[in-house]
Amino acid sequence: MAWLPTLSELIFIVLLIALSCGSLAPRLLWDGDIGWHIRDGQNILARHTIPHVDLFSATMSSRPWYAWEWLYDALIAWIYERAGLNGVVFASALVIAASLAVAFQLSLRRGGNIAVTVLLFVLCATASSIHFLARPHVVGWLFAVAWFLILDSGTRNELRPGYLFWLPILMLLWVNLHAGFVLGFVLLTIYLLAEISEAFTHPSCPERPRAGQRAGILLVVGAICFLSSLVNPYGLELHMHVYCYLTNRFLMHHINEFRRPDLAGLPTQAFLLMVALGVLGVMAARGRIRHVTGLLMLFGIASGMYAARNLPFASMLLMMTTAPLLSRHSEGKSRLLARLNRPKRKELSSYLPAWSILVVVLGTIVCLEHGRLLGRVVMDAGFDAARFPVATTDEIQRQRSGEPIFSLDSWGGYFIYRLYPQNKVFVDDRHDFYGETFIREYLKVIHAQPGWTEVLDRLGVNLIVIPMKSEISKALMDSPSWRLASRERVAVVFERNQLTRSPLGMERSPCIQIVSSRQQALKPEATCNVPVPARPR
Repeated sequence: MAWLPTLSELIFIVLLIALSCGSLAPRLLWDGDIGWHIRDGQNILARHTIPHVDLFSATMSSRPWYAWEWLYDALIAWIYERAGLNGVVFASALVIAASLAVAFQLSLRRGGNIAVTVLLFVLCATASSIHFLARPHVVGWLFAVAWFLILDSGTRNELRPGYLFWLPILMLLWVNLHAGFVLGFVLLTIYLLAEISEAFTHPSCPERPRAGQRAGILLVVGAICFLSSLVNPYGLELHMHVYCYLTNRFLMHHINEFRRPDLAGLPTQAFLLMVALGVLGVMAARGRIRHVTGLLMLFGIASGMYAARNLPFASMLLMMTTAPLLSRHSEGKSRLLARLNRPKRKELSSYLPAWSILVVVLGTIVCLEHGRLLGRVVMDAGFDAARFPVATTDEIQRQRSGEPIFSLDSWGGYFIYRLYPQNKVFVDDRHDFYGETFIREYLKVIHAQPGWTEVLDRLGVNLIVIPMKSEISKALMDSPSWRLASRERVAVVFERNQLTRSPLGMERSPCIQIVSSRQQALKPEATCNVPVPARPR
């Protein structure tokens, strides 16, 4: 039945529906980060300029800022203005579904059979679910999978090596969409090292000069990619800033998503099972694997265990490398597996993915119709009132108060989305922008550590919105300088008493040494970040 969708199409369609209007849809707005991305994109579209200074912060207003995701912000704002949050969720679901479906297809193309690849895909999707969020990093997944496809095909001689020169074009986009462009250079380096190793150790003499030739091409392509990566609003300073951001120990230790994954969590357990299957595949191959396969597997395992945010692509990488190894071992040993593998020929044939296109078009129409299909609401994306202070924000919005808000960094993006430009925030989750020095002071307040009152005085904080069950809320209850203004099921609001109110002004706070984003790029010890309680990963 040629008209039926292939397994890859089914995977794409099911994921797209589940993530956009199904049971997984609410997860995509579990992070307030997307809020400031939307507002930044709207500013870019309205002013036709890329930001170089901050617009959202009461503490850092007009200070230098690297908006390294500016192109994503502009695109997501364009979608938002036409389809609202439904469009934002649908676009994110589309990218996530495409990334996983393409990774599944590549696993088959590289030699995986249907049964083994489906098993690995289920584990991969489970591990990746830790970051099913409407954020720019999901675009990086799609770029990374495409990058892997070009590298792997070019070095396998399935395509002409000239196809590798598509990589600089991808880099030109990637560097302006997300800082994950660094991953492209890591993959390039892995393939380059593998080709150099093959050039010296390959048992076939005719293959050695070919490997050396491919290594030379990769060197040239890598150099062009680096030049392409400089085509961004900040030039080489962006690379220095990203390096500073990723090598700061304080930062990596305190940001939840950069910390090691929780071994008790289902996504991590699925990833560990993939690691075990990968080791089994290597053992079954008795070590007879390509150098690049071994290096890619080691990188996938190491990166996944290093930080929770790396689990999605690390899982995709393990699926694409492990599926061929396990499938090769199982070939001819099971009639059932042989039968299951029969649809693979259709799966790998070239044809127009009509079913996928139809579903995407239909989903786009639903978004443009405010989530309605045949008069019935099937999409109604919004921030969860059980996770964000929705009622409190409604009240602040009605009062039209212009008072800056001190709150959790993980709520900052939500407040920017709802209240900008009426209200600014003292902190949000742009940790690289605020810097380590400021974040340390922020944490001192959040955890009610000694000196927290002095920090609030120096910053000129008069309005605090904080989770009810937190150290700082208990301390504020006992403080004579603060009064409880209101409460809801998620948050409590504290206002400073009239007699103790202080004007906003960072110029009155010499004890907090604010380090500008550009200065940080030159000082690796002065970095960024830290979310607290409320960010489930």
